Amino acid sequence: MTKRVAIYTRVSTDSQTVENQRLELQAVAERLNWTIAAELADEGISGAKGREKRPSFDRLMQMVTRREIDLIACWSVDRLGRSLQHLVTFLNEINARGVDLYLHTQGLDTSTPAGRAMFSMLSVFAEFERAILRERIMAGLKRSTKKAGRPSLDPEKVQRIERSLRSGMSINATAKKLKCGVGTVHRIKTRMAQAA
Repeated sequence: MTKRVAIYTRVSTDSQTVENQRLELQAVAERLNWTIAAELADEGISGAKGREKRPSFDRLMQMVTRREIDLIACWSVDRLGRSLQHLVTFLNEINARGVDLYLHTQGLDTSTPAGRAMFSMLSVFAEFERAILRERIMAGLKRSTKKAGRPSLDPEKVQRIERSLRSGMSINATAKKLKCGVGTVHRIKTRMAQAA
């Protein structure tokens, strides 16, 4: 009996294409005499997104539930998802329905016990890779010395601006005299008016 296979491909950005993944997986299906039941692609969608944000992945899971396929063929474990919890749930769900998984770049077939064990290890590494990337981004943000927002004004300068405004000098003249922005002087004048 030939296996009914759904080919699932995914790329994270609109500038990428699923074409290479699709062609390789079609060639494997032909070589192994699989019947392609569906070709599903999520383009420009991160693997970190859940099922509800990946329409083709959602369709794939509907096919699994309806037992319309025997096997899912995918380019790589990271095309399926990045979250360890998501990947383990995915594997349990397809196994419960009697659907196997073929991962091309890892040469993995979950119809064997060794293949299932290897899938679990690969999903751990995908999660680890994502955590490392996030950690690097957070460390880079912490190292950044640039503070967000406008630097605070020296309290002594604020007092000089207030004195100048109280003496009747205009906003523009005060800004020019004390070498600060017109907007800064305007904000101080507004605050003075509200406090009065």
